[in-house]
Amino acid sequence: MTIQIKTAAELEGKKVPNVVWHTRTDDAWVDVSTDDIFKGKKVVVFSLPGAFTPTCSSTHLPRYNELANEFKKRGIDDIVCISVNDTFVMNAWLADQEAENITVIPDGNTDFTKGMGMLVGKQNLGFGERSWRYSMLVNDGTIEKMFIEPVKDGDPFEVSDADTMLKHIDSTWTPHESVSIITKPGCPFCAKAKALLKEKGFTYEEIVLGRDASITSVRAITGKATVPQVFIGGQYIGGSDDLEKHFAQ
Repeated sequence: MTIQIKTAAELEGKKVPNVVWHTRTDDAWVDVSTDDIFKGKKVVVFSLPGAFTPTCSSTHLPRYNELANEFKKRGIDDIVCISVNDTFVMNAWLADQEAENITVIPDGNTDFTKGMGMLVGKQNLGFGERSWRYSMLVNDGTIEKMFIEPVKDGDPFEVSDADTMLKHIDSTWTPHESVSIITKPGCPFCAKAKALLKEKGFTYEEIVLGRDASITSVRAITGKATVPQVFIGGQYIGGSDDLEKHFAQ
């Protein structure tokens, strides 16, 4: 399969394509223009082959959502995900991912992707025409930096990730270890642990008992039947008191 896409050298310093996307917000059609997204703003964009696809759902979008506050601290006004899908699919994917920090744009007519020179044929997968995977930093509508995945077989995911973009924006940035916390609704100790994590600058994934897991899972993983249960960077920390001791050390 022959893939022809534009290079970073061709795109950097140029304006993003001028298009209008047809979106749905609260059961109403809302047209969103390029100016609405980019004018007077500093925006990080990442584009991917499709909503609900494996790498896009497991890694690409979740990591940008996780690091959204880090981008915001460094002057980024919005993080935008563009994909050749319709607005109903993109909205459903956003809700499924619980990615409240990401703005999704449905480029269903491929106008933006084609204008970027990133439209590729994926008919071999039954996808039709889709976007090549890339990310970019856009300042007031002008492309400052492009990270375009290398042209090779499959779906390469090497340079358009959130960490690479954040390190470009701030070369001194170092990532926090990933955090997961098991909680249950109405638990004051859970609220205390989450507040402490936020105070220390940690984002976290919350696993809520009764929705995402059961007490059986807590016993199987920790040997305990209480919440919260906190994990940082692959290390089991324990409850809220244990978390306080961990940070005190």
